[in-house]
Parts: sequence; structure tokens; C-alpha cells
Amino acid sequence: MTGKSAFFSKVRRGLFMTHTEILEKLGDAVKKGFGFDETVLESLEEVLLEADVGAETAGALADAMRRRGGSSSGADLAELKRVLVEEIEAIISRAPRPAAVPDVPLEVIFLVGVNGSGKTTTTAKLAAREIAAGRPVLLAAADTFRAGAIEQLEVWADRLEVPIVRHREGADPSAVLFDALAAAKARGTKKLFVDTAGRLHTKKNLMEELAKMRRIAAREVSGAPHQVLLVLDATTGMNGLEQARRFVEAAGATGVVLTKLDGSARGGIVLAIYRELALPVVFVGVGEAVDDLVPFDPAEYAKALLEDGAGDEAFRGAAV
Repeated sequence: MTGKSAFFSKVRRGLFMTHTEILEKLGDAVKKGFGFDETVLESLEEVLLEADVGAETAGALADAMRRRGGSSSGADLAELKRVLVEEIEAIISRAPRPAAVPDVPLEVIFLVGVNGSGKTTTTAKLAAREIAAGRPVLLAAADTFRAGAIEQLEVWADRLEVPIVRHREGADPSAVLFDALAAAKARGTKKLFVDTAGRLHTKKNLMEELAKMRRIAAREVSGAPHQVLLVLDATTGMNGLEQARRFVEAAGATGVVLTKLDGSARGGIVLAIYRELALPVVFVGVGEAVDDLVPFDPAEYAKALLEDGAGDEAFRGAAV
């Protein structure tokens, strides 16, 4: 299976709930309406809001469909999907692109986000991808205030057979980072993945701590941190975006890893991330296995959101 087809297969699986909700409701609207009439367009906007694309994006897509479909009185669901995919692809084409991987002796990658987003597991899964490509990595357990976070990353390190730098629970996250940077340079490590804190049990502000860690990384390694990946839980939908904005502002997030896409009917959150956070989605998580964290392909995402494929027999009849 090629890279693109593998992505399409995994993301279709992850988007199944979103995909089904959209097509069922649009299919019902098309049966009741005539082409792209207001009944269909109102249903479209409603289902997009339920998929968490955001009010602004849902309205923009409905308006675009209104402009394009005004004279398409005989349009069916297949035509509606085709035009909608094109409009979604147009939004995606204007979105920021992930930065190129820097050609540096040591790349430092911070993983940031609230507790419960899957940040620690994502740290390990990203490391596993590098190991599979033959690149040496090091893990830094700098989420020192969440009970069990250090042990969780240690379990992953043992499983992946990679080194880890850790301190005791409650230790200064910046001290962990400092030691990890020194160890990575001494070992000739290619990539250092830093699992940062999602909250602090002290009076210190989390965002100030993350800013301090960025300064330490920049002082010790030129250009670091080279990536700051914001880990978001897809099941929180739009509710998670307000917290995410703080990480964008304070932590200097450069991209998003969207986890738990397989457990949500809110797969439209990708479009809200593009419009409201102005960040590229770099990876999406579509399952529990190590290889269920896949690089994000925007064009394939648009197709997976709406196009029929194997296993879609349950709603094929809506186009009739």
C-alpha cells in the first residue's frame, strides 16, 4: 500500500463517524429539497457546525455552495459532495504549510498541550517513527507534575529501546530539559522529543515555564526548539481551541498533532484549526497502535471527509 493510500485508509477509518453524519443528513436534505436550495444549504451549515468546523468556516462553505449551486436545480448528493470537496480543498490550499525539517545536527521538538490530550503517547509515537527510519532519538520526561507521566514515558522508552532523561516527580521541567539537551549532544542524537507539562502544581504559571524552556533550548542548541507541536484531542472539538490559543501565543506552536480522531464525530475540527489557529496539522492519530499516528495529507483528508468508499453501502442510497 502506498503512503497516500495508507493515509486515506487510516483517515477514512478515523473520520467514519463524521463522514456518516454528514452524508446521512445531506442525503436526507437532498431528498426533500431540489438541488442546492436553502433547505439543503441550511442542513449543510448545521451538519458542518456539528462536525466542529467552526461557525465562520461553516458559513463560508455554505455561502460558497450557494454561489456555485444557485442554478443547479437538478443537482444530487454526488454533485453536492463534489463541489463541497472542492471548496474544502480551497480552504486547505490557503492554510499554512508545515516547516521543512531543518538540516541540523540535533533537532529539538517540544510536545505541548493540556493534560489528557494524548501528549505523552504522541511523544513516543513520533519517536517510534524516527526509530523506524533509522534515526537515533532521545526522550525527555519534562511533564514532571502529572502523576504517572514520567513512568508512562519510561514504559514507552523501554518498549522502543530508546534512552530517556528523567528526574523525580515534581522536579523542575527546565532542569530535565537542560540535562536532556546535554545528553543528546553527548550521544550524537539526531532528534530530541520533549514531553512538556500540561499543568503545574506550583504557583508558577505554565506558560511562563514553557517560555523559559524555549529560552533554555535556544541557548543550548542553535535554532531550538525547531518544532513546537501542539497536541489537541479531536473529541474536545471547538472547546479545546480556546486553550490551544494560549499555547500558540506563549509556547510558539508551529504545528498541530490531532489525536483521537477515530473516537469523534468532530472531524471538521481540522478546518477550524486552519482558520482560527493559523497552524498546519502535521499528524493525526486514528487509533491506539504505534503506526496509527500518520502524517496529515490535506487533499486526502477532504476526500475522506465526504467521498464514498468501501464500507459506505449504508449511505450510498442517499444519493438516489
